[in-house]
Amino acid sequence: MHSPGRSTSNLRVAVAAFWGVHAACLLALYTGVTWSAFLVCVTLYWLCMFGITAGYHRYFAHRSFKTGRVFQFVLALLGTLSVQKGVLWWAANHRVHHRFSDQEGDVHSPVQRGFWWSHVGWILVEDHEATLVDRIPDMAGYPELRWLNEHFLVPPVTMAVALLLTGGLTWLVWGFFVCITLVWHSTFAINSIAHTFGSRRYATPDQSRNNFWLALLTMGEGWHNNHHRYMSSVRQGFFWWEIDASYYVLVVLSWLGVVWDLRQPPRHVVDGESGDTAARAA
Repeated sequence: MHSPGRSTSNLRVAVAAFWGVHAACLLALYTGVTWSAFLVCVTLYWLCMFGITAGYHRYFAHRSFKTGRVFQFVLALLGTLSVQKGVLWWAANHRVHHRFSDQEGDVHSPVQRGFWWSHVGWILVEDHEATLVDRIPDMAGYPELRWLNEHFLVPPVTMAVALLLTGGLTWLVWGFFVCITLVWHSTFAINSIAHTFGSRRYATPDQSRNNFWLALLTMGEGWHNNHHRYMSSVRQGFFWWEIDASYYVLVVLSWLGVVWDLRQPPRHVVDGESGDTAARAA
């Protein structure tokens, strides 16, 4: 275990790095943008977003589908590229969020501690530095996941160096600093905006809301009230008109045999009838 002093020091470095990534986006005014840099930014945005939505969230936090050990590691690796800490840390905190959603004990509730706390404040304090291994014992037994959780900066730093060596400063700025900042705030918005603005199809015991624009930005995560209605569902867009890109990709992967046992919400849950209103994440 780290001593309190060392933990505080590490946190200060992490907070400085977090805001430093934001500040580095201003380098785009110097580099300008090329078509190749723009395409790299867009491609890596969706790749990182899939790693968070399908990997960190739907697989590791909620076990909404099954896969083999190799692709399990791939999902963890893709999620790690988004620089949102380790896979076990992320999934464990998300399980806590669902257990206490918008109640005392929720790690990032705008209802409890305000919009900006839920959006970004909670990750910049020492209280949530530790990985809650007891919340994710089903995944903590894999040594490769424990290693990746402990060394979560290795993949994104490697990606940043590769971008610099391949496309120079322009690719680094757009493919890493701009891309990662956009991924951060799009995913953070699910904690803040999706519990504040949008529609509520289901009377869940929290303030989760469906938001079309967030669903577009986050490959389907914006159907958040649906998700809190039945959290173990592999699809969050319950109806055909609710765009859920992560689910579409997972369906294709299931055709290829990469993933399987995609969990679907029961009909009575989708229709809003009485019965089970949620499937616990852990």
